[in-house]
Amino acid sequence: QVQLVESGGGLVQAGASLRISCVASGRTFSTYSMAWFRQAPEKEREFVASISRFGLSTTYTDSVKGRFTISRDNAVNTLYLQMNSLKPDDTAVYLCAARSQYDTAFGSWGQGTQVTVSS
Repeated sequence: QVQLVESGGGLVQAGASLRISCVASGRTFSTYSMAWFRQAPEKEREFVASISRFGLSTTYTDSVKGRFTISRDNAVNTLYLQMNSLKPDDTAVYLCAARSQYDTAFGSWGQGTQVTVSS
């Protein structure tokens, strides 16, 4: 399996921007579709965005459309999430996940990075 390590989280004010990253190792990065999920306290894990293996296709949950952008750089094995116009409701631990081309579910997960948005 691929190993995933997130970074870049922090405490920001509402309306600010933040970019978080996820570095992959152990397997060929371009063989994985990637996604960001988030989990707020006492809430279920929520899908945020996904990107296809070569970045040609992206999907977003409705609440982040127009504010967040998922991207990847296969040359440096890194997944990104650019978050603009952040809201307090975006506060959560953000986790990256990988799904190989042979799987139907995301089977590899990082530990997460905390994003806190103050009002």
